[in-house]
Amino acid sequence: MRSKRFYTTLIFGLIISCSTLIAQSDKQKALEAELQQKRKELKQLNSLLFSNKKEEKSVITLIEDINYKVSVRKNLIRISNKQANLLTREINSNQKEITSLRTQLQELKDDYAAMLVKSYKSKSEQSKMMFLLSSSNFSQAYKRLQYIKQYANYQKEQGEAIKTKTKELQDLNIQLSKQKETKKKLIEENRIEKRKLDKELKDREVLMASIKADMRKFSAQIKKKKQEVDRLDKEINRMIRNAIAASNKKAGKKSSSGKFVLTPEAKKLASNFEANKGKLGWPVSRGVIKGKFGKRRSLTDKSVTQNYKSIYIATEKNSDVKAVFNGVVSEIHIMKRGNPTILVRHGNYFSVYMNLSEVRVKKGDKITTGQVIGKVFTNKIKGETLLGFRIYKNDQVLNPEYWIAKY
Repeated sequence: MRSKRFYTTLIFGLIISCSTLIAQSDKQKALEAELQQKRKELKQLNSLLFSNKKEEKSVITLIEDINYKVSVRKNLIRISNKQANLLTREINSNQKEITSLRTQLQELKDDYAAMLVKSYKSKSEQSKMMFLLSSSNFSQAYKRLQYIKQYANYQKEQGEAIKTKTKELQDLNIQLSKQKETKKKLIEENRIEKRKLDKELKDREVLMASIKADMRKFSAQIKKKKQEVDRLDKEINRMIRNAIAASNKKAGKKSSSGKFVLTPEAKKLASNFEANKGKLGWPVSRGVIKGKFGKRRSLTDKSVTQNYKSIYIATEKNSDVKAVFNGVVSEIHIMKRGNPTILVRHGNYFSVYMNLSEVRVKKGDKITTGQVIGKVFTNKIKGETLLGFRIYKNDQVLNPEYWIAKY
């Protein structure tokens, strides 16, 4: 009969193995969710940016669109590779586990067979009775009776352990087979994605080469666009500072720190807004984030670096713009040779909606989450429909991607 240490070690090993498999399974689920999100994003941008081949776009817009598509596809391939590598580790782990289980199963069977032989040799009730009657005293007879019962129970447990171990081995073999099939499918999908990526990179090279002949003209356009963005930044900052000053003055407070002095009602609204970080609805029904927040160097003119305070969401023509949360329209601004911008206040937070074609609210209006406040402007020359979107806390700009829900 095997020692208790053997079975304790065996059970401990199984617990560790199960914990490892659960951890790996959780990682696979997280990677799969991330992969599906990237596939959805790729499908969205194909639909929004590349579905209408008849639509004329400027070369710079095409380069920007392709570059965004390239970045999403690279991320998709990266996640897919991580998933394949994790699958490889899981397959290797399962193969080792199967080898270990087979060894353990054989040991259990050998142990069980030895018990059966021993049991057969002393199987008669008479033998058991003689074993008890030959005891020198009552205490010994009692111990021998307990031993007979324990031995019978142990035989039964060994039989059940063999059944359990056999089932575990069968399940693991099925799981291993599925993992190998999943990995094979994943590798094939990766090959297809890499071929698409190579084509997109070549398309981008062709477009980049086409503008080199007239780089001066394109550089002038890029610098002009940067100036327009900088001018709008200053105007939005001015409006927010004025809104803070006016609100604090109305409350009978003077503050030059760039922060709101909040009423209890405004404090509650700000708290609710903050509690929804990462869960705010999108300002459009359908879209992809084509322009990221933060510093980015121009694709076509490396001498130009822009610190973007907005995200730019590519969407469909005539898309409605929706408020991301309850609030009050703080300001509506239309720049000279520009499109309307709406500032909505949420306590000491602002959501800002830029590049609109029409406005459906007025200053001072109370609005609710999801309410349509305007429409996105479509640039016919560039062939794109882009909404600029920002979030501020007091006069500090924040990355909106951290606030809106994942699509």
